[in-house]
Amino acid sequence: MIILLSVAAAFGIACWTTFLLSHLSGRLQILDHPNERSLHGTPIPRTGGLAIWAGGFAGVTNVLFLRGVHSEIAWIASAALVVGSVSFIDDRFHVPVGLRLAAHLLAGGLLIVSGLGLHFMRLPGLELALPAVLGLPLTLLFVIWMTNLYNFMDGMDGFAGGMAVFGFGTFGLLAYLAGNEVFAAVSWSVAAAAGGFLVSNFPPARIFMGDTGASALGVMAGAMSLWADHAGLFPLWISMLVFSPFVVDATVTLIRRVVRREQVWEAHRNHHYQRLVRLGWGHKKTVLVEYVLMVGCSISAVLLINAPVTVQWLGIGV
Repeated sequence: MIILLSVAAAFGIACWTTFLLSHLSGRLQILDHPNERSLHGTPIPRTGGLAIWAGGFAGVTNVLFLRGVHSEIAWIASAALVVGSVSFIDDRFHVPVGLRLAAHLLAGGLLIVSGLGLHFMRLPGLELALPAVLGLPLTLLFVIWMTNLYNFMDGMDGFAGGMAVFGFGTFGLLAYLAGNEVFAAVSWSVAAAAGGFLVSNFPPARIFMGDTGASALGVMAGAMSLWADHAGLFPLWISMLVFSPFVVDATVTLIRRVVRREQVWEAHRNHHYQRLVRLGWGHKKTVLVEYVLMVGCSISAVLLINAPVTVQWLGIGV
């Protein structure tokens, strides 16, 4: 019942709020104008992240009301709120890169203080203790990268919202199978909120989530991964497999740009999904193909989590 109520609240409120914001963004002057990175040709409202926030808040509040306050949820919500608030200001005005990075560092710091930092490196058949001198900076790097890569990948109709639906939906399934209903309810609430937004964001999109949504979802993906690893629900490599459609594309693209000595902070259209759209696939066909990839990665994660070690390593390699 807790899961059903949370998911229904998250989806319904996100869907309604997205519809409302899509008609108010012009008055608020929060629009995404086409630039070098864009795949759209006209200004589009970018306040959809607020709808994801509203839906997620409704779903998670329902969890807290029915099951009591959990410290992990409070810390993760605080980290997401820090990044989301700065990102909202950036969507309306311009926030210097240094200030945005400071917000990302603060979010990572909050997760470390909460006890969700990396203390072990868990791989199939292997568990290595990480001293604080390694664990703390790796935690910060992980949170910052997940936050930014999600933002980098939010450049196509229905893409980032779909990744949230499949990614957090899979997190919820894995947690439910492991017997943690609270983690499952929180994950599915985020997925449902993203789904409510996706109703208006699926190609052709009528609204974007903006940095407010993308950066916050990135923090949530990183934070929930750390929580799952810390609670023994599933290791970090499983989380990375679930979100690999984003992780691999963003990481490989960044490495290529560094090797080419490009200015990595400048807008571009060199991600794999952007190339497909520019080749003539269009938003809808490209995003549907990406959805198939997301489903495949999610199924692989569910099947591999209890598979023999050799099979797990083969799965990672593939």
